[in-house]
Amino acid sequence: MGLFSETLMELAVNHHQRKVLHAIFAHPVNANLDLKDVTNVLTGLGAEIDAKAKSRIGVTLNGRSTILHLSNHSLLKAEVMQIRKFLESCGIAAEAFPV
Repeated sequence: MGLFSETLMELAVNHHQRKVLHAIFAHPVNANLDLKDVTNVLTGLGAEIDAKAKSRIGVTLNGRSTILHLSNHSLLKAEVMQIRKFLESCGIAAEAFPV
């Protein structure tokens, strides 16, 4: 990605979304993340989100896709790890979005 496109993506992610993005990549794994906040971060990064059956959503970002099983609670550590690995495979790193 060029400097111009990185700057545009950085502008699309607001301060709250950046804090959540850093929480996704935090060590130890943060299990206190709200589903709504995480989906807002994914949308801010340019992901396309499709509702699937049985509380699942499909997420497509940078040509990669995944399906996340979601419920109405804070995300479990395993779910946070799945999202972290998906973002890493898409070339997204928290360091690119300073808080």
